[in-house]
Amino acid sequence: MTTRDLQDEIVRLKKEKGVCILAHCYMDPDITEVADFVGDSFGLAKQAANSGCGTVVMCGVRFMAETCKMLCPDKKVILSAPVAGCPMADQLDREDLIALKETYPGYTTVAYINTTADMKREVDVCVTSSSAVAIIRKLDSNKILFVPDKNLGAFIKEQVPEKEIALFSGGCPTHYRISVKEVEAAKAAHPEAKLLMHPECSPAVQKYADYLGSTTGIMDYAKTHDDKEYLIATENSIVKHLQLSCPDKRFYAVSKDCVCHNMKATTLTDLYHCVLGDGGEEIDLSPETMTEGRRCIDEMLRLGG
Repeated sequence: MTTRDLQDEIVRLKKEKGVCILAHCYMDPDITEVADFVGDSFGLAKQAANSGCGTVVMCGVRFMAETCKMLCPDKKVILSAPVAGCPMADQLDREDLIALKETYPGYTTVAYINTTADMKREVDVCVTSSSAVAIIRKLDSNKILFVPDKNLGAFIKEQVPEKEIALFSGGCPTHYRISVKEVEAAKAAHPEAKLLMHPECSPAVQKYADYLGSTTGIMDYAKTHDDKEYLIATENSIVKHLQLSCPDKRFYAVSKDCVCHNMKATTLTDLYHCVLGDGGEEIDLSPETMTEGRRCIDEMLRLGG
């Protein structure tokens, strides 16, 4: 069976069985081409909540499937690759956060959406990389404890200097792989290219960026601006997607090592078995986690996330 044959069978099965396929934009094109929705983690969960399907397959990592389940409590949510976790989300659990909050009494706790459902139970509001700055500006509190990504936190601190923001020393191992040496080499090789970068990269390389923003923001920038060359400093799947979307432009990965192996855990065959009904893992969250973890997401939505 060819890739196209398998894709056609997945499309047939999802229509027959009423399955909605969500694919994070770090997935490879063979998967995104058969998805109903492609985007960032929270955007996908919102799309699932609005879909009429009773079963949702999340082609991503575990925290994304958990977020989807909290927004779609009445739907069956399947994680396409049960081994696909998020190292950053696992850097801080609920007990760790309870202890950390004792060190910062009176601080409003803000968590990146890239956190576990159980940890979100102890969070006041969660944010995405695209909504973090606007939401933190809107908070009544001037003292913020931001977890877990200190790189995104450093970006927020620079944008919102009027607030006192304490950071946890966590972050994304994939984006940490991008070094100053690689950025300088890429800029020297492509001097006319605009450098588009995710704020999960370290502050040392953030200063080189022409645009610093979310994955969706990076893609929108490249599609809507007139520049013909771009350096991409985020997960390398974005280079592939932009090359397909904008074949008249040139896109270059800043680092060949900026690859999320957890996102690569899902194969097209995995997805086939999910829609067939004998693959993946159904996400099951306790009533307490569903109720308490959902509060910080609802607060994000209330503040315009």
